[in-house]
Amino acid sequence: MKVTVIGAGSWGTAVASLVGASHDVQLWARRPDVAAAINETRHNPDYLVGHELTPGVRATSELATAVSDAELLVMGVPSHGYRAVMEQAAPHISPGIPIVSLAKGIEAVTLMRMTEVTADVLADHDQSRIGVLTGPNLAGEIAAGQPAASVIALPDEELARQLQGVFSGPAFRVYTNTDVIGAESAGALKNVMAIGAGIAHGMGFGMNSIATFITRALFELTRLGSALGGKPLTFAGLAGMGDLIATCMSSQSRNHQVGFGIGQGKALDDIIAEMNMVAEGVKSTRGILALGARHGVEMPIAEQVGRVLYENATAVEILEILMGREAGSETEGLA
Repeated sequence: MKVTVIGAGSWGTAVASLVGASHDVQLWARRPDVAAAINETRHNPDYLVGHELTPGVRATSELATAVSDAELLVMGVPSHGYRAVMEQAAPHISPGIPIVSLAKGIEAVTLMRMTEVTADVLADHDQSRIGVLTGPNLAGEIAAGQPAASVIALPDEELARQLQGVFSGPAFRVYTNTDVIGAESAGALKNVMAIGAGIAHGMGFGMNSIATFITRALFELTRLGSALGGKPLTFAGLAGMGDLIATCMSSQSRNHQVGFGIGQGKALDDIIAEMNMVAEGVKSTRGILALGARHGVEMPIAEQVGRVLYENATAVEILEILMGREAGSETEGLA
């Protein structure tokens, strides 16, 4: 299969290399120098340092060239730039081609998930062939060949099973799911929670605190995701709990890194300036809160993360508010 991966960030590059072990992959990089470096050295020097890419990967900075003959299109573009790239690629996308998003965010103005943005831009495209690959997938660990798993979610169950084989590898196990809303919303929502967990880590708290946080974060994520139309069981799986644990616990997570710096007392602008990749949660938290308000879902953790990001609240201030909340039934609101 001819596969095109749009976006040569860390995860896009890792997925390209994963698929490139057994398929021909075109990897589109926005910057010509990154594409040239990948072709010359078999490494992505800016976004996936230290990992040699598989032989099937060939990079280009020409979007039309990358997209025009693809049989599978994988979108690894961050949410804030997703629509613009999709619009640029649209004239060259074959009708009916499967399109799989890797992005874990929502569009700021429309509050759309990336599969919704895809369907909006490609109004005549078969929506049953638009889906998402998501799960606890830290790019460096996948590129290093460490055992991991993910979920390919598509409305077309037969197509999901076909693509399951494309993405699977000796150390990468892929499961199928038809719940695109649940799988995709979980990926966006957990980024907000990962910032909160990073704050807790940065403040020096131990495992009791982190376990409490992750458990309540999963509750909050499940409530909103279910209100959006996702299936509760999806949030207990790889796309929900699995991804939440990975990003809340790992220093490789960019969202965790942002929160960790905040917990140590650093300014958000300084933290972001030190990073060369996007932390989706910084941009998505405002939209997540808007979705919660739209659906009448209370989101205390996301609300306090938002106060830190957008209102200059301190880590100590939001901790006091969260710990001062009245404790009710653990399962109230999930039914």
